[in-house]
Amino acid sequence: MVEERMGDCWSYTKDQFDNLEKHTQWGIEFVEKYTKFVKERSEIETNYAKQIRNLSKKYQPKKNPREEEESKYTFCRAFLTTLNELNDYAGQHEVIAENLTSQIITELSRYLQEIKTERKSHFHDGRKAQQHVESSWKQLESCKRRFERDCKEADRAQQYFEKMDADINVTKADVEKARQQAQMRHQMAGDSKSEYSSYLQKFNQEQNDHYYTIIPNIFQKLQDMEEKRIERIGVCMKTFADVDRQVLPIVGKCLDGMTKAAECIEPKTDSKQVVESYKSGFEPPGDVEFEDYGQAMKRTASDTSLSNSREAKERPTGKSKGKLWPFIKNKNKSPKQQKEPLSHRLNDFMSSKPKMHCLRSLRRGLSLKLITLNSHVRNLIEGSGPEDFSHLPPEQRRKKLQSKIDDLNKDIQKEMDQRDALTKMKDVYVKNPQMGDPASVDPRLSEIGQNIEKFQFEVQKFEGWLAEVEEKMPSKSDTHRRSGIYETQNSTAVSNNCAQDRERPLSSPDGSYTEEQNSETQVKANTHPVPTSSTPEFDDEFDDEDTLPTIGTCKALYPFEGHNEGTICVTEGELLYVIEEDKGDGWTRVRRNEDEEGYVPTSYVEVFLETNAKGAMTYI
Repeated sequence: MVEERMGDCWSYTKDQFDNLEKHTQWGIEFVEKYTKFVKERSEIETNYAKQIRNLSKKYQPKKNPREEEESKYTFCRAFLTTLNELNDYAGQHEVIAENLTSQIITELSRYLQEIKTERKSHFHDGRKAQQHVESSWKQLESCKRRFERDCKEADRAQQYFEKMDADINVTKADVEKARQQAQMRHQMAGDSKSEYSSYLQKFNQEQNDHYYTIIPNIFQKLQDMEEKRIERIGVCMKTFADVDRQVLPIVGKCLDGMTKAAECIEPKTDSKQVVESYKSGFEPPGDVEFEDYGQAMKRTASDTSLSNSREAKERPTGKSKGKLWPFIKNKNKSPKQQKEPLSHRLNDFMSSKPKMHCLRSLRRGLSLKLITLNSHVRNLIEGSGPEDFSHLPPEQRRKKLQSKIDDLNKDIQKEMDQRDALTKMKDVYVKNPQMGDPASVDPRLSEIGQNIEKFQFEVQKFEGWLAEVEEKMPSKSDTHRRSGIYETQNSTAVSNNCAQDRERPLSSPDGSYTEEQNSETQVKANTHPVPTSSTPEFDDEFDDEDTLPTIGTCKALYPFEGHNEGTICVTEGELLYVIEEDKGDGWTRVRRNEDEEGYVPTSYVEVFLETNAKGAMTYI
């Protein structure tokens, strides 16, 4: 009846104590195995997130001009968005790993310690109850054996007494002794019987309590413990799925972001961006004019014909002012044209003193061209262009200068905001001295003021370069007008050109593009290359030229190292003599002493020309 009332409990397995002990131990081992499984899953999620983050970081654009240019294209921006979304996607896998650790692994580890302690306590009580029952059983067996032994002794004593009583040869005293011995044995057997009966009742009661009360209670506790363990495992398995389900909305948003970025790719816009990026601003070359080589056959050996041919060579074609198309070579030179003897050129140079001015111009042009070449080489080695972006085509240079001006304006605005904030703070300190010393803000305000002045000076400098580029950029409406002017300028005599204008290089010393090709065309038309090794008289003419007079002074605003040949090193604040002003190429010729002179960038010095000098003015 008791077992029926207990229902489906482990009391039915009261004789399977060892099997239940093994089963509960297997349950604990299962919890440990599941905990290890979740821990390995968490490690996989952590490693996966780490690899995804490393992948995203590996392909993130670097901070260099090339990557900045690539960011203009929609497909590059879409790829960058994909990398950012992938990084967020990796973050969700880190969230999974963290939730698995905090919600499952940590909880199960703590629960394992509790269940092991509880199981140990229950089985300790069960073993103790078993030992007590076994001890009672041993005592009962002992009483039973003693009762059995006493009963046998009493029977033997009774038989001996009866035998002695029937024997006529035995004395009465012996019979009485045998009778007393039998009575004593019967008394001992009775006492053993009483003790055995008492122990038997006690054992039966203890056994009944053991199998119907103590052990069922212990097994009930073990059953509750096992059911809680199974329930806890179920909850953890549900949490295992919920941890993944919780991040699915954010993962979906990451994937939606990747899809949206891919849909924002615009091929037409990217193709237009290519045009904007590589548009140089050059004009296509004009039509190639017909060259009448028959005129060369009509020349005579007279001085007049030589002079006429020389003037013909000095006169370039009408379209030569414009720049050539990048893929078209200059075909104006003909191998059939006869070159004049070198002696004619040397005689022309050395025949009259006024042409020494032309020699100085030629020397200036050659020196500045050498400076330009060295500057180009240094820029290629260092991997950077000049400050004014003059190594770029006009259109690209204009964009770079405008971008630089915008960045400088942003820096100026930032400094102004800081100045306004510090000014307000200083006002607060003046009104409330206990909050701070107003004088402590002055050094920072002074520094910000210097920074603003520096940035404003940089803006003015870049705006000047920008204005220069915009003025020089050709337009379709004035192409023929420029060509006509070019022809008119080149129709004058060579001696007048040399006397009025000094030779200027094709590009500025930092490699900038320039429209001043007129001077170089004149040098090519007026002179032939003279090897220095074969014409020592030409070198002597350069070495013996008179020292140029001083036309003013200048003060160095910035230090200039002057690595290139033909330049001179100056330090900030140094005073120098000006011997040749800037002719539009960005360089001024200065002298430190009688033996040391060279070119410095005009933007690096403040020039003060004398009042009697040509075009006297003060400029920076």
